Amino acid sequence: MPASLTTTFTNRILQGAAASLIVLALAGCSTTKDRMTTGSVPKLTKPVEEMDATELRSATDRLGQAYEKNPRNPVTGVNYANLLRMNGRDTQALAVMQQVAISNPADRNVLAAYGKAQAAAGQFQQALDTIGRAQTPDRPDWKLISAEGAILDQMGRASDARQRYRDALDIQPNEPSILSNLGMSYVLTGDLRTAETYLRSAASQPTADSRVRQNLALVVGLQGHFPEAEQIARRELSPQQADANVAYLRGMLSQQNSWQKLAAKDKTPGAADGSNTN
Repeated sequence: MPASLTTTFTNRILQGAAASLIVLALAGCSTTKDRMTTGSVPKLTKPVEEMDATELRSATDRLGQAYEKNPRNPVTGVNYANLLRMNGRDTQALAVMQQVAISNPADRNVLAAYGKAQAAAGQFQQALDTIGRAQTPDRPDWKLISAEGAILDQMGRASDARQRYRDALDIQPNEPSILSNLGMSYVLTGDLRTAETYLRSAASQPTADSRVRQNLALVVGLQGHFPEAEQIARRELSPQQADANVAYLRGMLSQQNSWQKLAAKDKTPGAADGSNTN
């Protein structure tokens, strides 16, 4: 199964009516492409999000060997943990980042990655604390603010999460990753129409990547517009990846009970918090 399934749809499955969603800000730490940092670590032949399962496993093995040789190296550790998370090995990714953080306690990038690993492993409050330590009040990082929003969403604190996304947009206006996270926040509360508005805005930005459009395809499909959803899902992906994503989307939409509950919630007055973007 292509890795794009894991990074695009699987991490965004609504678990029944009380959905739990791993927002992109935690899957790769904002919706921006999570390309690997190179240098003293093995170089990759293509962006991680474009790898199939075999390529992803191979890259993980190579980064793992580099990490074993030098577990104190922050670049190696962060990249290896990112790949582990994309393979669904959240517990191992957290263990790696714990060790890297011990060796690099003041490294802002390491603290941010550690917080993301904690969130992916379900340690939400710890993740907020760690990401807070990575933030600098005089030079706030919008990516970290958006990541805080994603964690708050997973804690069920939608209003607080959306405020953090808006805080991030104040720093980085029209950033597609933030708009996408904000849209997916509304998916969590069943407000699919508002979610679509934000996701269309995100997808229209020149710097939007394919994962933003895959989120849009999911939300469009959930509202019953499958031909358009399929058209969106097939953009920019290889035929194999597109076929897999479309097949997965069809399977998701066939689970009528869950989607009917979402649709009913979407039509219920007061289902959303009623807030608007900046």
